[in-house]
Amino acid sequence: MALHKLGQDPNSPDGKSPTLYYDDETDNYIIQGWKVTDPERLAQLDLPAHETVIEYPKRMIQFFPEVSSARGPLD
Repeated sequence: MALHKLGQDPNSPDGKSPTLYYDDETDNYIIQGWKVTDPERLAQLDLPAHETVIEYPKRMIQFFPEVSSARGPLD
């Protein structure tokens, strides 16, 4: 498995998060973002115990290859 960093938030004060990765083995994205902990927001979700949700800024959508070009990941 190889993870490929596709983009990092240019507005991140620490330069670490959020970040978008592509997993070339599973053909899935891995998204690093801010963990949602607000009980009111979480109560609106049907979230299984083995899952979590993160907040990911709209400005980061540009790093998905399908958005930034007509090609797929790493084509």
